[in-house]
Amino acid sequence: MKRLPMKRPTDHYDARLFKIDEQLCALLEERREMSNQNPGYPPFNSIESWAERYRLYPDFLKTVFSVLMNEEAYLPVVEPSGFRKYVPILSFVELDNQIYTLSGIKQYDNASIVNLSIHGDYREREEELSRKHLHLELELGEGYDSYIDQGTSSGANAAYAFVVTPALPDDLSGMALAFREYERPLRKQPTGKEIIFSDL
Repeated sequence: MKRLPMKRPTDHYDARLFKIDEQLCALLEERREMSNQNPGYPPFNSIESWAERYRLYPDFLKTVFSVLMNEEAYLPVVEPSGFRKYVPILSFVELDNQIYTLSGIKQYDNASIVNLSIHGDYREREEELSRKHLHLELELGEGYDSYIDQGTSSGANAAYAFVVTPALPDDLSGMALAFREYERPLRKQPTGKEIIFSDL
C-alpha cells in the first residue's frame, strides 16, 4: 500500500547524539546481516529483562522489535509513471469453489499493474469469511518486487491491483504469475494456498 510521506516531527536535534545514532544504524545493519534478513522476535521475558536493565519501557521495546522484524515494509515504493499500453489477458483459475481472474496488465515505463479478481459463493464461504482476513502476495521470482496498490472486497468477491517492478515484458510467454496466500502481511505464515497463472 502507498505510504504517506514522512515529515520531520520537530526541528530540534541534540547534536551530542549524532555518534550514538550512527552506531545504532551500524548495529541495525549488523543485525540484518547476521540474521540473513530474518530476525524473528525476541521472547517477552528477554525484552522485559532488557527493559529493566536499561531503564526502558517494555511496550516501547516490543514496538521497536516489531518494527525491526518487518523492515521490508519500508522498502521504497515505486509509483508507476509513463503509461504505455494495456495488455489484455483474461485467464482464470478455479480453486476451492472460487474463480480467480487475471484480466490484464497495465504497462508503464517503470512498472506494471497486475489486476486480479476473485469471485466466490458467499453462502459456501460464510464460515470461512467469519475468520480472520488472509493476505495475497504476487510472487514472480528473483529480479521482481511487488506490492498491493489497491484492494477492495464485498462478500466473497474481491479485486486487487499489484504493482510490479521492474515492468513486466509485454510478451509474457514462459512466465508464471504466482499468487500465494499468507495469514499475515509481508509473506508471514503461509497457508499453502497458491494460484498460479502460466502459459499466458
